Amino acid sequence: MPQTEVFFYQDDDGRAPVVEWLKTLRREDRKAYAKCVARIRRLAEAGHELRRPEADHLRDGLYELRARHGRVNYRILYFFHGQQVALLAHGLTKEGEIPPGDIERAKRRKDAFEHDPERHTYEEEANDG
Repeated sequence: MPQTEVFFYQDDDGRAPVVEWLKTLRREDRKAYAKCVARIRRLAEAGHELRRPEADHLRDGLYELRARHGRVNYRILYFFHGQQVALLAHGLTKEGEIPPGDIERAKRRKDAFEHDPERHTYEEEANDG
Protein backbone atom coordinates (compact mmCIF):
# COMPACT_ATOMS: atom_id res chain seq x y z
CA MET A 1 0.00 0.00 0.00
CA PRO A 2 1.41 3.45 -0.90
CA GLN A 3 2.10 5.93 1.86
CA THR A 4 -0.73 8.39 2.54
CA GLU A 5 0.33 12.04 2.41
CA VAL A 6 -0.57 13.86 5.62
CA PHE A 7 -1.21 17.61 5.67
CA PHE A 8 -1.89 19.98 8.53
CA TYR A 9 -4.85 22.35 8.22
CA GLN A 10 -4.10 26.06 8.48
CA ASP A 11 -6.57 28.83 9.29
CA ASP A 12 -7.07 31.93 7.14
CA ASP A 13 -4.50 33.73 9.33
CA GLY A 14 -1.83 31.10 8.56
CA ARG A 15 -1.98 29.37 11.96
CA ALA A 16 -1.88 25.57 12.01
CA PRO A 17 -3.71 24.56 15.22
CA VAL A 18 -2.48 20.95 15.33
CA VAL A 19 1.13 21.98 14.63
CA GLU A 20 1.00 24.59 17.40
CA TRP A 21 -0.55 22.07 19.81
CA LEU A 22 2.10 19.45 19.00
CA LYS A 23 4.91 21.96 19.60
CA THR A 24 3.44 22.82 23.00
CA LEU A 25 2.90 19.15 23.83
CA ARG A 26 6.53 18.40 22.92
CA ARG A 27 7.68 20.97 25.50
CA GLU A 28 5.20 19.92 28.21
CA ASP A 29 4.95 16.12 27.88
CA ARG A 30 7.46 14.43 25.60
CA LYS A 31 5.97 10.94 26.08
CA ALA A 32 2.48 12.09 25.11
CA TYR A 33 3.97 13.98 22.16
CA ALA A 34 5.80 10.83 21.02
CA LYS A 35 2.58 8.79 21.19
CA CYS A 36 0.69 11.36 19.11
CA VAL A 37 3.46 11.55 16.49
CA ALA A 38 3.54 7.74 16.33
CA ARG A 39 -0.20 7.76 15.58
CA ILE A 40 0.29 10.32 12.81
CA ARG A 41 3.02 8.13 11.30
CA ARG A 42 0.74 5.08 11.48
CA LEU A 43 -1.96 7.07 9.69
CA ALA A 44 0.55 7.94 6.95
CA GLU A 45 1.48 4.25 6.64
CA ALA A 46 -2.01 2.70 6.80
CA GLY A 47 -4.32 5.46 5.52
CA HIS A 48 -7.90 4.24 5.13
CA GLU A 49 -6.95 0.88 6.65
CA LEU A 50 -6.17 2.30 10.12
CA ARG A 51 -8.75 1.07 12.65
CA ARG A 52 -9.46 0.92 16.39
CA PRO A 53 -7.81 1.26 18.78
CA GLU A 54 -5.60 3.68 16.82
CA ALA A 55 -8.34 5.46 14.86
CA ASP A 56 -12.11 5.62 14.60
CA HIS A 57 -14.78 7.17 12.39
CA LEU A 58 -16.81 9.95 14.05
CA ARG A 59 -19.32 11.39 11.57
CA ASP A 60 -19.60 13.57 8.45
CA GLY A 61 -16.38 12.11 7.03
CA LEU A 62 -14.43 13.00 10.17
CA TYR A 63 -12.14 10.54 11.93
CA GLU A 64 -10.09 10.61 15.10
CA LEU A 65 -6.57 9.41 15.83
CA ARG A 66 -6.49 8.00 19.34
CA ALA A 67 -3.55 7.99 21.74
CA ARG A 68 -3.49 7.55 25.49
CA HIS A 69 -0.89 8.59 28.02
CA GLY A 70 -1.63 8.15 31.69
CA ARG A 71 -5.26 9.06 32.27
CA VAL A 72 -5.49 11.43 29.33
CA ASN A 73 -6.93 10.49 25.94
CA TYR A 74 -5.38 12.50 23.11
CA ARG A 75 -7.44 12.92 19.95
CA ILE A 76 -6.47 14.38 16.59
CA LEU A 77 -9.37 14.90 14.19
CA TYR A 78 -8.82 14.40 10.48
CA PHE A 79 -10.48 13.61 7.16
CA PHE A 80 -9.48 12.07 3.87
CA HIS A 81 -9.10 14.24 0.80
CA GLY A 82 -8.57 11.61 -1.91
CA GLN A 83 -5.43 9.70 -0.90
CA GLN A 84 -4.35 12.59 1.30
CA VAL A 85 -5.22 13.25 4.92
CA ALA A 86 -5.76 16.67 6.47
CA LEU A 87 -5.26 16.93 10.24
CA LEU A 88 -7.83 19.43 11.45
CA ALA A 89 -8.01 19.69 15.22
CA HIS A 90 -6.84 18.21 18.48
CA GLY A 91 -8.38 17.50 21.82
CA LEU A 92 -7.73 15.92 25.16
CA THR A 93 -10.38 14.16 27.11
CA LYS A 94 -10.49 12.45 30.45
CA GLU A 95 -13.66 10.74 29.36
CA GLY A 96 -13.89 8.72 26.18
CA GLU A 97 -15.75 11.16 23.94
CA ILE A 98 -14.84 14.29 22.04
CA PRO A 99 -16.98 17.32 22.94
CA PRO A 100 -19.52 18.16 20.19
CA GLY A 101 -18.08 21.69 19.83
CA ASP A 102 -14.69 20.24 18.86
CA ILE A 103 -16.34 18.08 16.21
CA GLU A 104 -18.25 21.07 14.82
CA ARG A 105 -15.04 23.13 14.65
CA ALA A 106 -13.34 20.27 12.76
CA LYS A 107 -16.33 20.08 10.38
CA ARG A 108 -16.02 23.82 9.61
CA ARG A 109 -12.29 23.38 8.97
CA LYS A 110 -12.98 20.38 6.73
CA ASP A 111 -15.46 22.44 4.69
CA ALA A 112 -12.95 25.31 4.37
CA PHE A 113 -10.18 22.90 3.32
CA GLU A 114 -12.37 21.21 0.71
CA HIS A 115 -13.36 24.61 -0.68
CA ASP A 116 -9.73 25.81 -1.00
CA PRO A 117 -7.13 23.12 -0.19
CA GLU A 118 -4.15 25.23 -1.25
CA ARG A 119 -5.07 28.09 1.08
CA HIS A 120 -5.67 25.77 4.02
CA THR A 121 -2.59 23.53 3.68
CA TYR A 122 0.14 24.35 6.16
CA GLU A 123 3.66 24.43 4.77
CA GLU A 124 6.33 24.20 7.41
CA GLU A 125 9.05 26.80 7.36
CA ALA A 126 12.60 25.48 7.18
CA ASN A 127 13.51 26.92 10.61
CA ASP A 128 10.51 25.41 12.45
CA GLY A 129 12.55 22.36 13.50
